[in-house]
Amino acid sequence: MDSQISKKSSVLHSTLRRLFSDEHTTMVALGLFVGVAGGYGAVGFRYLINFIQTIAYGSPDELLDVVTSFSWYWRLLIPALGGLIVGPIVYFYAREAKGHGVPEVMYAVALKQGIIRMRIVFIKAFVSAVCIATGGSVGREGPIVQIGSAVGSSLGQLFKVSGDRIRIMVGCGAAAGIAATFNAPIAGSIFALEIILGEFGIAAFSPIIISAVSATAISRHYLGDVPAFILPEYILHSPLEFPLYAILGVLCALVAVGFTLFLYRTEDAWDAIKFPEYLKAVIGGLMMGALGLAFPQVLGVGYGGIDLALMLKLSWWFMGLLVLFKILATAITIGSGGSGGIFAPSLFMGAMAGGAFGLIVNELFPTIVLSPGAYAVVGMGAVVAATTHGPLQAILIIFEMTGDYKIILPLMITCIISTLVARRLCGESIYTFKLIRRGINIREGKEVNILASMPVKNVMYHTVEIVPEHLPLKMFAENLPKSRSNNFVVVNKKEEMTGVLTFLDYYNALFVEKIDEQMTVRDIMTPDPITVSIEDNLNTAFEKITSDDFAILPVVSPDEPLKLLGVLTRRDILEAYDQAVIKKAIT
Repeated sequence: MDSQISKKSSVLHSTLRRLFSDEHTTMVALGLFVGVAGGYGAVGFRYLINFIQTIAYGSPDELLDVVTSFSWYWRLLIPALGGLIVGPIVYFYAREAKGHGVPEVMYAVALKQGIIRMRIVFIKAFVSAVCIATGGSVGREGPIVQIGSAVGSSLGQLFKVSGDRIRIMVGCGAAAGIAATFNAPIAGSIFALEIILGEFGIAAFSPIIISAVSATAISRHYLGDVPAFILPEYILHSPLEFPLYAILGVLCALVAVGFTLFLYRTEDAWDAIKFPEYLKAVIGGLMMGALGLAFPQVLGVGYGGIDLALMLKLSWWFMGLLVLFKILATAITIGSGGSGGIFAPSLFMGAMAGGAFGLIVNELFPTIVLSPGAYAVVGMGAVVAATTHGPLQAILIIFEMTGDYKIILPLMITCIISTLVARRLCGESIYTFKLIRRGINIREGKEVNILASMPVKNVMYHTVEIVPEHLPLKMFAENLPKSRSNNFVVVNKKEEMTGVLTFLDYYNALFVEKIDEQMTVRDIMTPDPITVSIEDNLNTAFEKITSDDFAILPVVSPDEPLKLLGVLTRRDILEAYDQAVIKKAIT
């Protein structure tokens, strides 16, 4: 009997070992693990927002309904108190928790092999929950994407999987977050593939699908299986509506591009303000409170306002105003140091723009447009598509959030047109625009991304051969055979860099210009050389060193541009790149 049990145990162990020796099966299992963790993370994040909102406003109900019952001074102070909590935590503990979070995930996937710090899970969850619950004009999806991605990255590091597999696990976390937040497993999967990973490879597809499905199952268990929005009745009465939806696509693209550009201009304006960084969110909170006195619909995630737009309970001109003030509110919240996503604000803007457009065309063409509320639904997807440059995930997320297949044709037309127009007007999405501003182009190619992921300080030579600028050329020539280098940095009496000198410079002076006995190094050096900061990456260094075929790049301090810290050559950069490519290939 014991031998039979032992034999069965051995067979089971052997089967499991063979099963999990297959890499694809292992990744699917890890995807399930990440999905479960991401699902509970999304549910916990929702509960955390409700808990903090209950503390702040006394109720977890829709913020639009709750906030209007408070006195004006509390409506000013509560968002400011939220900023007082969020600002210092973000500034001192996790700078990457500021803003909407998705660009940081995309950066980690493209340039850091998916490595995200575990502390982001807790800090991002808390500060975003405080910001949303106290009235910040941001959404839940950005934080939960960053939280889920950090969970996936941490598990990948724990199990010591390769860099490419960690990237997939980050995608699994992002898919789980979107799927659980919006009850939309298909859209969550496509978001991870289309936006986060930027690829639809089969190796990533299966674990991401499993992750999204498992997260959705957990979310439905705790939060219920109901659409996020209740749609008005939709009737496509005439094919003549399709040109109207095309016009709506152009309108939504203009809204999205305006939102993107205004958001980052506002961030620049906040950065330029001479005020303690960790207290700017308090000022932003006060401004949000003041804005909320006149337009309470723009506070928080804004779902209450979206419901009003879908049911056409607002006038067209007021919905047009809300588009503008939601853009302003979101820019204030994020620019001042708040934390939260841009997905929900985009839905809000789209609902208001589409609702206003629907009422106008219903008034102009009453026999053609019989369902003006449908334009608000389609507008939601169109603005999301145009801001993220992800039409597929926008179409699917609106379809899954509403549960109405009849809306799919106008939704597809409008989302595609809005994306095309937005790309024409602004080549970057709201996510990649933030990275481009940092000099990071994650779509530019493998070579650029590899170089951009390596800091100059890890590759440069710290030992530099320097020569005084007043050194006579005769003495320089006598010491040249003893040198191990053909390139030198020239300094003055204060040890400040004044130029560079190469063997080719000396050769030209010797045989072309004919050296004078009185000439010094200063007479033949190249003054004011192009330098690179120790804080730069190798892509920046490579662009500089190839711009005019330089032999070396002096590395300097960003605060003291004449203080020499090291040197970098073209060969150093190429060798570092080759080693990184080989390492990536074998891992």
